[in-house]
Amino acid sequence: MLTPDITTLWVVGFLLLCTFLLNTMVFQPILRIIDARATAVRGAKELAESAAQKATAAAAEYDQKLNAARGEVYRQMDDMRKSALDKRATLLASTRATVEEELSAAKARVQQESNEARAALDRDASNLAGAIVSRVLGRVTQ
Repeated sequence: MLTPDITTLWVVGFLLLCTFLLNTMVFQPILRIIDARATAVRGAKELAESAAQKATAAAAEYDQKLNAARGEVYRQMDDMRKSALDKRATLLASTRATVEEELSAAKARVQQESNEARAALDRDASNLAGAIVSRVLGRVTQ
C-alpha cells in the first residue's frame, strides 16, 4: 500500500509550523487589535449614550429652571400690575373725593353768592321801587 514518504512528513510538519507561526505572529495580534477596537467602540458608544443622557437631563433641568424663572417673573409682573392698579384706584378715589369736596364747596359758594345776589337785588329793587315811587309821586305833587 501506500507508505508515507519522508517529504510528505516534512510538508505536513512545515504546514503545522507555518500554521503555528501564522497563528501566533499574525492572527492573534490582529484578533487582539480587532477586540481592542470593538471594546473601544463599545466604550465610546456607552460614553456617548451617557453624555446624551446627561445632556437630556441638563436640558430638562434648564427648561424647568427657565419655566420657574418665567413663572416668577410673571408673578412679579402680576404683583406689580396689581399694585399699580391699587395705587391707581386709591389715587382715583382720593381725586374723586377731592373733586367732590371742591364741587360741593363750589356749589355752596355759588348758592351763597346766588342768595347774596338775590338779597342785593331785592334790596336794590326795593330801593329802586322806592326811588321810582318817590319820583313819580314827587312829580305828581309838583
